Amino acid sequence: MPFSLIPFALLIIPLLEIGVFIAVGSQIGVFPTLGMVVLTAIIGSILLRVQGFGLMTRMRTELDQGRMPGRDLVHGVMILVAGILLLTPGFVTDTLGFLLFVPPLRDAVWRFARSRVHVVSAGGTRYETRPGYDANTIDLSEDEYSGEGSDDSPWSKDR
Repeated sequence: MPFSLIPFALLIIPLLEIGVFIAVGSQIGVFPTLGMVVLTAIIGSILLRVQGFGLMTRMRTELDQGRMPGRDLVHGVMILVAGILLLTPGFVTDTLGFLLFVPPLRDAVWRFARSRVHVVSAGGTRYETRPGYDANTIDLSEDEYSGEGSDDSPWSKDR
């Protein structure tokens, strides 16, 4: 989302929430409407806890196997956003929050984001996956590579 649309979204979302509150409240009453809002907050906090701990376990497994848990990190951010949306009172934000708890939808968002993300390190080295390269391969230029080892390296043979 372009940054120029953020103020517009900050205006539209509360207006949508007010409209949906009025529509739902007029159909089922005020107290059932408020009860539904509280119930979705409780369900959201339970889902956040269950899926969050499961995700932390998967991330720990990936790290223990020496792999970067990129997909799981993105899923973690989406689960966090889903939890925040479910704790925010409203039916529109609750719908978006519940949708973010669905793993196939998170995978679709991950595939969309992964094709558009380019990671740049603090030193300016750019790492990205390109067609024909394995996702675990980092392609270095000649000036970034040195064949000489370092004596203080933890992987040196004398230790």
